[in-house]
Amino acid sequence: MARFNERTLTEVEAPTTSDAPRARTAQAPPHPRATLALTSAATAVTLMTYTAPVVTLPDTAAALHTPVSAQAWLLNGTPLGLAALLLVAGSLADDYGRRRIFLAGTLTLGITTALGALASSTWLFTLARIAQGAASAAILASSLGLIVHAFPTPRGRLHATGVWGAFVSGGIAVGPLVAGAFADWRVAYAVLGAAALLVAALGTRRLAESRSPRGGRPDVPGAVTFGLALVALVAALTLGRDGWLRPQVGLLLLATVILMVVFTLVERRSATPMIDLGLLRHSRFLASSAGGLFTGLAVIGMFSFLPALLQRTLGLSAMDTAWLFLLWSGLSFTVALQSKRLAGRVSPRHQLAVGFALHAAGVLTMLGALDAHSWPRLLPGFLIAGAGSGLLNAALPLLAVESVPSARAAMGSGAQQTFRYIGSCAGVALTIAIATSSGGGLAHGADIAMAVSAGLAAFAAGAALVLRERA
Repeated sequence: MARFNERTLTEVEAPTTSDAPRARTAQAPPHPRATLALTSAATAVTLMTYTAPVVTLPDTAAALHTPVSAQAWLLNGTPLGLAALLLVAGSLADDYGRRRIFLAGTLTLGITTALGALASSTWLFTLARIAQGAASAAILASSLGLIVHAFPTPRGRLHATGVWGAFVSGGIAVGPLVAGAFADWRVAYAVLGAAALLVAALGTRRLAESRSPRGGRPDVPGAVTFGLALVALVAALTLGRDGWLRPQVGLLLLATVILMVVFTLVERRSATPMIDLGLLRHSRFLASSAGGLFTGLAVIGMFSFLPALLQRTLGLSAMDTAWLFLLWSGLSFTVALQSKRLAGRVSPRHQLAVGFALHAAGVLTMLGALDAHSWPRLLPGFLIAGAGSGLLNAALPLLAVESVPSARAAMGSGAQQTFRYIGSCAGVALTIAIATSSGGGLAHGADIAMAVSAGLAAFAAGAALVLRERA
């Protein structure tokens, strides 16, 4: 694929009056270090709220009287909101101001996370989590757009996206620790909500506005059809646990297909589509999208439910589980932070292939550990898979912003992460369905789920190598 010109496009300020479109002024230059610090901090808080239920799922389910068949919703609320609105948030950030969307997202995340702490039922908690996902979409999509504007050179962008990707891993690492550190899971949500509000307050002073010169109206029909398609898909995967041949499941899957066809037609006719479907013909964009999808399916899906499996099969406490998972997520953070040393030696596409291969190898080493009631047998697998996750988290954001013109960086980020969280929704539902439906018990079901995760990762590694970049 032909490389896009990486010089900085002219950025313009949002209009302040109805006559402003004809008299836009140049925007003040960004503060690169402050921009990177704030976007990384917000990303970490976003991932902390995302992973908080991972170690508190048993307690949360008990407090909300959630049956096993509905527990996928407790984990899938946030990724559903993310997947449904990332493309919308990316387009809005590019067209109406990345700083504006970023600040709206952090403020909303703080409020909705605090509301999650007050939920009294499964559906209220799920709705709060979906709202958190929508706010997280605004943060994640706009963050990379702000970074691309603040770091216009290839070298600076490589460093900044590496740091940002490391904080994705860092948020995943710290979230379970924060959630497990409090006796009441509701207190953890209140603390995370306050952290998001603090980032919003700091961002009002240090972030510079930027946008794409494209302009246009929000793609409302595209957003509605895409969001409904995702809701239908997640509902089908969740209900499928109780029988894949049930009429409800078939109708929901059919609705998903029909809505995606409608979405494609809408995007082809829209003057300002959420996603340029022509990008799907380019190998770099395909690698970014497929990498995000299989990261969600194989990695996030497995490691989102594995803590609950450890607590139920090995009798570990929430805090014990959080410390154990710190091996995986902490190493992921370290590897992602150091990945900039691979610049010029290993392409992002090859980093994806190695990352998926390491995940597959790590998960396979954990087979049989739960059945043997031996948590030490999990340690090598956590370390190997953690290194793989770090490579994935470093390569994906760089590939996302390089796969589109720099003026559409937020859209590129939103597209890649949309596929990531679509995969996450499907991966979590699939993992729970496999692990809890086995006749041999949870430990045996966990082994089957691990084998499936490893197989998906191995396939993704091969696909990353097949999707060769074209000059």
